[in-house]
Amino acid sequence: MTLDSNEIMQILPHRFPFQLIDRITACEPGQSAAGRKCVTVNEQFFCGHFPQKHVMPGVLILEAMAQVGAVALLTEEENRGKIVLFGGVKHARFKRQVTPGDVLEIRCELTARRGPVGIGKAEARVDGKLAAAAELSFAIG
Repeated sequence: MTLDSNEIMQILPHRFPFQLIDRITACEPGQSAAGRKCVTVNEQFFCGHFPQKHVMPGVLILEAMAQVGAVALLTEEENRGKIVLFGGVKHARFKRQVTPGDVLEIRCELTARRGPVGIGKAEARVDGKLAAAAELSFAIG
């Protein structure tokens, strides 16, 4: 399953400037999802981070990874129409800077589920090279 930005808006509640996923390139509901974020110089956060050397904030890379994981959860039939909240982050590592012109290829695999709580392993890559990785937790509301 692939989704464009308009279809993503039907699943996630995020809107500009916080919808950080441009496309879902693969999705196995309840299991995993892969998505893409095309980073442009026009992003609002570059006005302050940093005006002299644009670097995408790590916290927004984590949020983009979480949005991909949320799509994997919310495409499950029993979760349609619900909201997924960011529950936590463990073992976050940032391996390279993400700058305008980069395309973040994000993958999140759900590794554990207990009731309304899910855990996922997520990675963000640029040109095949690891930019960030983390274990994310989600709460389905």
